[in-house]
Amino acid sequence: MADKRDYYKVLGVQRDASAKAIADAYRKLAMKYHPDRNPNDDEAVTNFKEGAEAFEVLNDTEKRARYDRFGHQGIDGVAGGAPHFRNVSDIFEAFGDVFGDSLFGDLFGGGRGRGRARRGSDLRVDVTIDLFEAARGTSRVLNIKRHQACTTCGGSGAKPGTQPETCRYCGGQGQVVQSTGIFSVQSACPSCKGSGSVIREGCSSCRGSGFVPKKVKREVTIPPGVDDQMQLRLAGEGEPSAERGPAGDCYCVIHVTEHALFQRDGQHLICRVPITYPQAALGATVEVPTLDGPETLDVPAGTQSGEVFKMRGRGMPHVRGRGRGDLLVQVNIEVPAKLAEREETLLRELAELEHAHVSPKRRSFFKKLKEYFVPHAEQEPTED
Repeated sequence: MADKRDYYKVLGVQRDASAKAIADAYRKLAMKYHPDRNPNDDEAVTNFKEGAEAFEVLNDTEKRARYDRFGHQGIDGVAGGAPHFRNVSDIFEAFGDVFGDSLFGDLFGGGRGRGRARRGSDLRVDVTIDLFEAARGTSRVLNIKRHQACTTCGGSGAKPGTQPETCRYCGGQGQVVQSTGIFSVQSACPSCKGSGSVIREGCSSCRGSGFVPKKVKREVTIPPGVDDQMQLRLAGEGEPSAERGPAGDCYCVIHVTEHALFQRDGQHLICRVPITYPQAALGATVEVPTLDGPETLDVPAGTQSGEVFKMRGRGMPHVRGRGRGDLLVQVNIEVPAKLAEREETLLRELAELEHAHVSPKRRSFFKKLKEYFVPHAEQEPTED
């Protein structure tokens, strides 16, 4: 992660850039470093891949929000977070449809054609866990709703006994090419929608789509240290490809519920613990909760309300397995709502020693109320 450049700097945009500005910046960068324009230039290929990684993250609302909050740490090593390009061809596959084939198709002479089957769509499944499960890791069985090839027609979409016919408009290529000046623009065939074939009589079971709904169960292992909105990628568990290409992926989005005692700040936890005035003034050993059970904390004499004490290694584990964060204990002096007679006597003696002005003791609430509303000059002398 340390050797990766900031994605905003890679694309040359501000952190508050709009989606259009990000797309425009990536288009310019891709045009500049496209391998077909820079043959045998390894540096151009590196820049081309770097730009694609930056665009994949910043073009996705959830990934961008996680990157803005945690940087590369928030997406690297988390399935579904970091870009997963294996080579330049993967970039063409991922973004060819975003900008149109004029960018990644015949414009540079490297047309994708029908030789590259489009992968299936990705799916999303949401899972809710509590803070302790996020700290220790857990597992869940996911119910994934997707499609599978129709058994009636074998996935062809054609009525049993018939076969899809070759598209006459594109000659079975699935693509048509239009010349615009010196460039050739390749796009999906409007007749067969890029499949290269036309179904005259559709299968009644799948209504000609070649796919039927299916529910599958898959177990996912949630590693220790996951944070709210992080994603786990289940490769190949998404929708099948209509072009017989690879299936899409399923992304498991993690939701971590808030805890009554702990507030999370990245890998650190914050816990607010009440203490009494004598404990703060004289010092004390208090019991505080941690993820591993109750532990003791030494509060030194003279502690001020709101002071924070750090308990190292008592926070959340790092999602990449590199140690744990800290537990930050904030102590707050708690003022009792009611006092025993002896407690009140001692506090009044303390106030006298400190020459502090305190409210005099009153016999009843109604007496206090009368003294509040009746002007001081009209009050009769009373004894406490």
